[in-house]
Amino acid sequence: MEALIQDKCQDLKGQNCFRYALTQGQSGQTQFFPSKYYFITCWRFGVQRTQRQRRLSQTLLNFLRIFLHNIGFIALFVCARMLVASDHPSDFYGIAPIALAATKDGNAVYVAETGARQVDVFDLATERVTKTIALPDAPSGLAFSPDESALYVTAGSAQGWVFKISSTKGEVEAKIAVGHSPTAPVVSPDGKVLYICNRFNNNVAVIDLVAWNEMRTLPVQREPVAAAITPDGQTLFVANLLPVGSATADDMAAAVSAINTRSRQISAIKLAIGSSSIRGICVSPDGRFAYAVHTVARYQLPAMQLNRGWMNSSALSVIDVASQRLVATIPLDDEALGAANPWSVACSADGRFLCITHAGTHEMSAIDRPALHAKLDQTKSAAKAGYSEIANGYAPLDFTFLQGIRRRIKLAGNGPRGLALVGTKAFAAEYFSDSLGIAEILPEKETKTHSVALGSRPTISQVRRGEMLFNNAEHCLQQWQSCASCHPDGRVDAFNWDLLNDGIGNPKNTKSMLWTHKTPPTMSLGTRKNAEEAVRSGIKYIEFADRPEEEAQAIDEYLKSLQPMPSPHLINGDLSASAKRGKTVFEREGCASCHPAPLFTNLKQYDVGTGTGMDSGKNFDVPTLVELWRTAPYLHDGSAATVADVLAHRRHTQSQPALPEKEKADLVEYLLSL
Repeated sequence: MEALIQDKCQDLKGQNCFRYALTQGQSGQTQFFPSKYYFITCWRFGVQRTQRQRRLSQTLLNFLRIFLHNIGFIALFVCARMLVASDHPSDFYGIAPIALAATKDGNAVYVAETGARQVDVFDLATERVTKTIALPDAPSGLAFSPDESALYVTAGSAQGWVFKISSTKGEVEAKIAVGHSPTAPVVSPDGKVLYICNRFNNNVAVIDLVAWNEMRTLPVQREPVAAAITPDGQTLFVANLLPVGSATADDMAAAVSAINTRSRQISAIKLAIGSSSIRGICVSPDGRFAYAVHTVARYQLPAMQLNRGWMNSSALSVIDVASQRLVATIPLDDEALGAANPWSVACSADGRFLCITHAGTHEMSAIDRPALHAKLDQTKSAAKAGYSEIANGYAPLDFTFLQGIRRRIKLAGNGPRGLALVGTKAFAAEYFSDSLGIAEILPEKETKTHSVALGSRPTISQVRRGEMLFNNAEHCLQQWQSCASCHPDGRVDAFNWDLLNDGIGNPKNTKSMLWTHKTPPTMSLGTRKNAEEAVRSGIKYIEFADRPEEEAQAIDEYLKSLQPMPSPHLINGDLSASAKRGKTVFEREGCASCHPAPLFTNLKQYDVGTGTGMDSGKNFDVPTLVELWRTAPYLHDGSAATVADVLAHRRHTQSQPALPEKEKADLVEYLLSL
């Protein structure tokens, strides 16, 4: 431990350290500044330090040696690098701008910065940050009230918050507790209601802005991450990140939820087969159409090539608001050049342009929206034999559809996510380069792009570099996909993939990257002996790339840094009464023999009777149960849509006990709380 701390501090090279908490929480996730945790303040180490500072450094290390010896447990030590001029712990992780909101007068863009835990006010005339509003938690989204007197900011993870910020004072005036990992705030046109996507509660919170309280929550499908409301305020469209159901279904796809804000009726608009990672959604200014951007997975095909979107492609789905019907799914890629990981979509105020950020290829699409709909109308009227915009649920692969009506604009920064349009300029939150990308979208003007740094740029950490590479599609053959295409946020896309590492014709469900380096071997059949081997094989055989070894090492460090997210089934961080009873069942029935804490796997392989076809009789790797609530569907083939389905209808041990329904429900609750 002492050597680890010395290595960390010596890496700082004269920069400040910031105090971070040591946590022993059940989630395993580092938390900051609550009184019940221990603190370490790491003073300034580096080449410029004085003799007094050296003595302080040695005193600290001596204290840590005694502290850890006496306490008797290994604490998680996180030291965040900070520049001398900075007063927030962002530089180790980056500023990480993620969401934008522009003022109506076109004078400023507000930037939510999750790494810095702040909102910056960016003046468009001077292209400078003129004000910084510090927050107690990491922001994820922001939206103005109609009169722009207030800015509403979502923040936090297991305990989510909405902060109300005075636009004139630049200060937090009020806050209200919401759900797990809130994001995508949307204000009703009359300014009376605020809608919040509680990502891991799978619902939308409805907040009365006059009374400043939560009126209700409305259920949606799975991981809502974006939302948009019609100009009349009658329909809220919500983008669900992932599909629901069994992965063996023929029509696996994520859906857009349409909520009638008056009747509270909710309908699901299922997108084309293979649709997933719906990151962005917007509504046209005239209220006629909604637009969603997402990935389309060709999961039915063996993963033997990438050409022409064979594995993953990117798409724009067009929804008719009145009928709430999917009318078209349009490829965003070119025939030999992917446009991976679309993130945000926005319409210009005059309705002329539809712009999209591509987080994997670091670019922006600017589409002539009237021309897009004219072409869609022509396609319909032509009534070509056998042609349908969505043929039998499948998205067409017409990579020429956007030719002449779309420009691909290369941005100077890395990882564009949030998007705002002001006049004829588009602004992108460049997540990994800690910058704001600026592009001219008028086709008659010369395309000019540049990026403006939102703060000092420190030396990037190995973890941060690995995260960048994990999300970067430029290194993939023809830019079709990144690691994050199948593993959004390092987790799952819910699909079965027929990778060639264990044969062909036996697809396996995507596994989470969480703790893969702690729980070898990898893959359902243990095909790769460890995660290091799997990372390098993924680069070579999934991205069809030959990359330097140091890039694989950086990805290793990023994956090692992933920590479990607290389950939404926990009550104030603790097991519910039902989950506690389920834990008793878990231990009594011997589940812990294969799934012992803390990894909840014994790292062994067994034939548990679930193999079919060419996998029949084979030994399967015992998976970790940590974050089980987040990784549906279940079993190696994704055939069980829920944990309850595993216990009720699927064998996963050679002698699965018959439990009373009450005990079975308690056991499910415990498993979903891990």
